[in-house]
Amino acid sequence: MTSKTLFYIFKRLLLALLTIFLVITITFFVMNVIPGGPFNSEKGVSQRTKEALDKKYGLDKPLIVQYFNYLGGVLKLDFGESLKRTGSSVGQILLEGLGNSAKLGLCAAGIAIVFGILFGTVAAVFRGKWIDKVIMIFTTGSVAMPSFVIGTLLLIIFCLLVPILPPNGAEPGGLVLPVISLALYPTSYITRLTRSSMLDVLGQDFIRTAKAKGVSRGKVIFKHTLRNALIPVITYIGPMIAYIVTGSLVVEQIFSVPGLGREFTSSIINRDYTLIMGTTIVLATLVVIMNLVSDILYTVVDPRIDLN
Repeated sequence: MTSKTLFYIFKRLLLALLTIFLVITITFFVMNVIPGGPFNSEKGVSQRTKEALDKKYGLDKPLIVQYFNYLGGVLKLDFGESLKRTGSSVGQILLEGLGNSAKLGLCAAGIAIVFGILFGTVAAVFRGKWIDKVIMIFTTGSVAMPSFVIGTLLLIIFCLLVPILPPNGAEPGGLVLPVISLALYPTSYITRLTRSSMLDVLGQDFIRTAKAKGVSRGKVIFKHTLRNALIPVITYIGPMIAYIVTGSLVVEQIFSVPGLGREFTSSIINRDYTLIMGTTIVLATLVVIMNLVSDILYTVVDPRIDLN
């Protein structure tokens, strides 16, 4: 690894840390700008009790003091205690939800990458043939539908009309439908991206030269064409993870998956400020990290890329 590559990685790490810091700061102050407080919705709670609760959670201190106390806690990976779940720390809740969301997201991302590249390669190699047309029709329809629409349709078909899969994501086999719901759009997008990129590479001079030298078709496709065509796909990996993370917020609700998405939604409904902030920070950090990884992977696929 060259010094230029190391400097690029260091620069991207600093930018990632700055982004996370801004997310923490903006989220904290936005939560405190919202009218009302986390205990205002509690029925039958006296003003004296509310004041005691504010004092317990440090909400009676000046805002800037609360901010630095919270920032210091986050640096130690301490997101505080849930304001609505007595005795439960935000870190513990996030850790449990992250495990289920990671399982769901990694399965969806893996399926999208593998099948997207496979279908895109097949469509490019057999351009204009019936299989290319079938793949393009399928991907066009899939791209047009958001994940929550796909999830609802799958729920109706496989849980009501033909009840062969459980509707609850926490049951055995329950992750099949939410994984499909999240994977369908990125699979279709990667398919179209791979096909377009491969057709562009197949028309370049070095591919024609390789064919003229008698290089086998398989070697031309997999060694020369596919490797160069994967660069746009790697570029899309970061946004794809962001799509899967944000898409899971609704999909986890539809299929009752006990993940970060469901925790985030319930925290907003319950005005659980510490859980809202913790979930937002974790989700934003995941997106930042995945974008950082996809940027660094450029050099693995093509070392000729100039890093600035």
